[in-house]
Amino acid sequence: MSRFAKKYEHPSVRGRKLFFRSGPRNSCGAVLSRAGLVILTTCLSWSVISVMTEITGIPGALPDAVRRFVLEWGNLGERWGVNRSVSQIHALLYASKHPLAAEDIADVLGIARSNVSNSLRELQTWNIIRSVPILGDRRTFYTAETDLWNLVSRIAAGRKARELDPAAAALRECVEMSRDDKGVDPVVQLRLREMLDFVERTSRWYDQMIALPRSTIVALMKLGGGIARLVDRGGKRSRDLS
Repeated sequence: MSRFAKKYEHPSVRGRKLFFRSGPRNSCGAVLSRAGLVILTTCLSWSVISVMTEITGIPGALPDAVRRFVLEWGNLGERWGVNRSVSQIHALLYASKHPLAAEDIADVLGIARSNVSNSLRELQTWNIIRSVPILGDRRTFYTAETDLWNLVSRIAAGRKARELDPAAAALRECVEMSRDDKGVDPVVQLRLREMLDFVERTSRWYDQMIALPRSTIVALMKLGGGIARLVDRGGKRSRDLS
């Protein structure tokens, strides 16, 4: 199979710019110097076909539901402190059946190519997208993690590493400094210790929850407020035994 034919093996890579470099346009250019106007007409017809396949090959016309999802996910990410472009690219990859190249993403979202590259690198550091090879194409394609449990746990782990752990380390340092500083009011020292205790408890709770089997987490979620009743029963039995 020729390199030109291989371009049509995957829906997301049809009619790309490689079509111009390796397809009929080059051969037309070579013959044009010998044949003249007739070949020029052939060249123009090939160019029109190439442009048409390039347009239809790019998933630019997103369904309204997908477009809304991409926009809303971008807005939500911004509220969480994540760059809007990063969130929109993640949403597009999540809602895409096939892997997409950076050029595809830039065309669909109307984002600068450099911005797309930076956003893809950030998403990879969160481990929620990965690069995948496509046969017959030298470009890098990307696909998103679609298992929601893995997605949520990786985002939670990333936020813990970037936010909760540094906060705990800074609070420990502040608590230690306040112990030897007579200029720090005891009330302030107490508040710092309470905040450190809360952050450390939250961190330990996360570590314990993330280590549980998925089936156990699902069961806990189904219990909802029933967990409180179980805790109350356990506490009452402990008091009765004592």
